[in-house]
Amino acid sequence: MLTAISNESAAVVLVSNGPGELTTWVKPVLDHLIKLKSNPKNSNFPGYKLVLALVPCPNATGKEFIVANDWQILDLIIPAKHFFKLLLNPSSYGTWPRNGVVVFLGGDQFWNILLAKRLGYQSITYAEWIARWPRWNIHIAAMNDDVRKKLPKKFKKRCHVIGDLMADVKHNLSSINEINDKEWIAILPGSKKAKLSIGIPFFLEVADHIKECSECINLLIPIAPTAQLKDFIFFQSDQNPIAKYYSSNIKSIKKIENSIFDYVLETDKNTKIFILNQDSNHNVLSQCKLALTTVGANTAELAAINLPMIVVLPTQHINAMNAWDGILGIIGKIPFLNRIQTFFIKRWYLKNNKFFAWPNIKANKKIIPERVGIFSPKEIADEAIYLLNEKNMLLEQKNNLLEIRGKKGAVKKLSNLIIETITN
Repeated sequence: MLTAISNESAAVVLVSNGPGELTTWVKPVLDHLIKLKSNPKNSNFPGYKLVLALVPCPNATGKEFIVANDWQILDLIIPAKHFFKLLLNPSSYGTWPRNGVVVFLGGDQFWNILLAKRLGYQSITYAEWIARWPRWNIHIAAMNDDVRKKLPKKFKKRCHVIGDLMADVKHNLSSINEINDKEWIAILPGSKKAKLSIGIPFFLEVADHIKECSECINLLIPIAPTAQLKDFIFFQSDQNPIAKYYSSNIKSIKKIENSIFDYVLETDKNTKIFILNQDSNHNVLSQCKLALTTVGANTAELAAINLPMIVVLPTQHINAMNAWDGILGIIGKIPFLNRIQTFFIKRWYLKNNKFFAWPNIKANKKIIPERVGIFSPKEIADEAIYLLNEKNMLLEQKNNLLEIRGKKGAVKKLSNLIIETITN
């Protein structure tokens, strides 16, 4: 609950939705706001409460509240299931300061505008692709100049090109000597249950094939903050209907002491996969040579740390469309519409070479491989090994990813916009 505070105080309300946005947008901005707040040189700043409002979204996992609560840095967190309660009766969460700002950091931009109006606060939207409601924002914080160009002329003056929030990911290289001088492949099977139901059995078999071909390659899985080890056990078992199509199983998962890794997973074919179960895995991921990943926000996170990748979407399981993002994910949860959508996807969308990975969408061309179709785990394993041996191809990917990434410094610039808004 918010406590009653003086009228001179303010509230900074961050609106967000899914696991990727929480870890790469919300957390860095929160950390910087707290740093500004605690700096003695900024004693003229008003005291401000930090609030996170999670919004309804098909991309969410339902565990975002737990992740944010574990940070222990927010004055109030509103779960997505209570968002409409917040809109209808803000006072049910305590006394809100008269002055405040609502900042869009994920979800649907409309919720940000609506909440700002309801609280009587100003609105700021961080726009990665497009700012949809410029009229109702005091500031638009754009990732790049493309966002600004899309705005009507009369709203361009409200737009500040601040760069890419994910480009500000910091790497503490001194803490990861354990993986230096080794060839590591990161495997990202997803964070939502529908993606994990495909990703875990598929990528476990990929891992076994990689180890069969090369004992020198090491494998790791960074567990998304909203996933758990028990999900790995469940989705490789007979309880997951998709698991029967794949041959690999988990033999054991053991805790590791005195290591940057938390666990080691061993398959029944003796393949070891090291598990990272940390709030942020970017330090370790940045030292990998290659990532194998599903579609989704994780492709943007990997691009932000300049990590080459292969994006995999096995369409033999395309009926699991509720694993997808956006409107496809919403429709996919309705059985009858799911079948119609599956037919449409197979007949038109896939055949027209639409991009699924964020870097390719951003570049409007294929700069990283997308394997969309009926692929076996062995084919993906063979391609991964081939890429590791082709250093020039990996370097080309890294250069292309670097070229499309927004400039650094966005976290500081957005934080300054927030402070400017609540102090004016």
